[in-house]
Amino acid sequence: MIIHRLIAHHLKNGDDTRFYEMQAQDAIQWMKSRGVKMNTDIRVLDLGCGHGVFGGELEKSGCQVDYADIECSLIPERANAPFTAINLDLDDYDTLGQHELIVCSNVFEHLANPRNFVKKLPALLQPGGCLYLSWTNWLSPWGGHDFSPFHYLGPCLGPKVFDQIVGKPRIHYPFKTLYPTYIGKTLEWIRETSQLGVEACVPRYYNELSFLTKIPVFREFWTWNTAMLIRRNP
Repeated sequence: MIIHRLIAHHLKNGDDTRFYEMQAQDAIQWMKSRGVKMNTDIRVLDLGCGHGVFGGELEKSGCQVDYADIECSLIPERANAPFTAINLDLDDYDTLGQHELIVCSNVFEHLANPRNFVKKLPALLQPGGCLYLSWTNWLSPWGGHDFSPFHYLGPCLGPKVFDQIVGKPRIHYPFKTLYPTYIGKTLEWIRETSQLGVEACVPRYYNELSFLTKIPVFREFWTWNTAMLIRRNP
């Protein structure tokens, strides 16, 4: 369980690089516990990589890492890393190739068409390959991101009330940079895609309490951030 450490660190230091390194290290440890291989023979795609923190931790585990995002924001020490610019809502996924392992962290809720993303996943994964998908579902306590918990008033009313009461600048706007997503609906989309299967679905920051994600409706509120391990059928 890492949520208490993340909260303590965020209160003291904000969401600095170390904050995201802690998340990535915990996610990698969980994937390894699920039998996901990480070595020099494994080529990984950090999809929606941002500064490349997650990919950097995977490199420390010995993986060869490719990076992709809408634009390159990689930190200077990764300036020469393999990078592909892609808009996941608009562009063809063929430019990304196929990988044995893909990590997509905190991107899913920012896609205008997440269902289409799920449909295209088999083209990105080698047979038997895995996707680590992690995102903040809408009804999570942090579902509205920088205007949480006002998102519980709805994607239209919530931000308006936040702006009137708090008045703090925000970067997330519903249906522009943030889209409501749900655990149950995402599981349904994966089931519709015959080439994919869900090996695990857990609360990312307290994965020991995996039973929470098995309870419809309640899981949408009890899961701060969802983590799924999705495999393309061999």
